[in-house]
Amino acid sequence: MEDLAHVTLFTLGVALLSTLLILPPGVALGWLLARRDWPGKVVVETLVALPLVIPPVATGLVLLKLFGRRGPLGLLVQNLFGVEIVFTWKAVVLATAVMSFPLLVRSARVAFEEVPQRLEGMARTLGAGPWRVFFSISLPLAKRGLLAGCVLAFARALGEFGATVMIAGMIPGETITLALGIYHEVQLGNDDAALGLLSVSVALAFGAVALSEWLLRRKSP
Repeated sequence: MEDLAHVTLFTLGVALLSTLLILPPGVALGWLLARRDWPGKVVVETLVALPLVIPPVATGLVLLKLFGRRGPLGLLVQNLFGVEIVFTWKAVVLATAVMSFPLLVRSARVAFEEVPQRLEGMARTLGAGPWRVFFSISLPLAKRGLLAGCVLAFARALGEFGATVMIAGMIPGETITLALGIYHEVQLGNDDAALGLLSVSVALAFGAVALSEWLLRRKSP
């Protein structure tokens, strides 16, 4: 039971941290995709959506090559901060953030597209600057969709497996999440322990998805 509690708390902490990390860039990119056109926009949209359509282990392999000890980004982080990413809890956060980022961006884009542009235009004609229009008009009106996107990204982070196992491995007490723990226990033949982890994983995922749907369906005041 102690191991179950530790793995559950670790998974929740990783999912929450990864969601918080992708929130600012996810909201910004969602707004840009909804409100601006620029050369190469289709390329950016495709790159953002790639983790949703390619095998997660492929995404994990790319991250491993980029953030490994000899990878360009891994060397940069090592030289600047003296921190190693791969096969640590930081790699788990990185993998879950990358895999859940497309869901947040997509939700943010839809949320901003539903904000009437005439309201933003009226605010600008009254003298409001771009930042004031964003924080006083766009963001409040898109809040419900953004919250739903955050919850959905959090739920995706809870169940991430493929990319995580590639870049973080399965190190007991260090990188094992609920998803990795289920696979690990099944490999060891501990079906009871695997079922316990599975029950917690399903309960958390169900609660997160139900909350996301409730936020999307709730009527605005």
